[in-house]
Amino acid sequence: MNVDSDRRSATRLGRAVRATAERAAITAGRHREGHRQTNWLRDVILGGQDGLVNILGIILGVIAGGGSDTVLLAAGLAAAITESISMGAVGYTSSIAQRDYYQAERAREAKEIAVMPEAERQEIRDIYAAKGFTGNLLESVVDTITANRDTWLATMMDEELHLQPVQTRDVLRAAVVITVATLIGHLIPLLPFMVLPRTPALVLAIVVSALALFAVGVYSALTLVGDWRRSGLKMVAIGLGAAAIGFLVGRLFNSAGS
Repeated sequence: MNVDSDRRSATRLGRAVRATAERAAITAGRHREGHRQTNWLRDVILGGQDGLVNILGIILGVIAGGGSDTVLLAAGLAAAITESISMGAVGYTSSIAQRDYYQAERAREAKEIAVMPEAERQEIRDIYAAKGFTGNLLESVVDTITANRDTWLATMMDEELHLQPVQTRDVLRAAVVITVATLIGHLIPLLPFMVLPRTPALVLAIVVSALALFAVGVYSALTLVGDWRRSGLKMVAIGLGAAAIGFLVGRLFNSAGS
């Protein structure tokens, strides 16, 4: 009676393991979509913060160095265009490198599965044993995963190497998002100088930049994790602190010229 009960339990266990694996395969697309949303936020913060801090530093440097409004606008617009394109290109090439690295590691892992399958099975066993699986449940998980070569390979890439595939559309999206975010970040502190005299424009540029940085920090904390106040203030401190270096450099050149 106990043997029959154990056999029925093992059968139910096998069905549960297979059902879990099938559900994981079905939801894999949605899980990867969540990663893409996180990357989207990362790209916006990367481009926007870099553009805003960079142009604010240039503005403060030009003013501290005694440059005219014409020089300020010319330098700002030139930096906005060139760095936006440069940042987009960097985002593209880094994503391409990440994609190529994933493909190279996947090819290497596929070769290892083909050449030494028992060693790779043992790696799957070790991975899930470390998660707390034991006995028949552990062996059922290993058998289910290694029964399908694609599932086996995907599990090794995710669980052992902690790598996610990078799609071509994601590479292009990253480049476009970073380019646009960088350009917008540049324009935020620059626009006041196009419509206002220098002093009120400078005050407005600093205030708007601080608010924009704070908003990015708050959104990042609310979307990911962390205290929104601390995240916002941290973003403001880092951004304005970096921009202040441009002011100090401008003052040094101005003093040297005097």
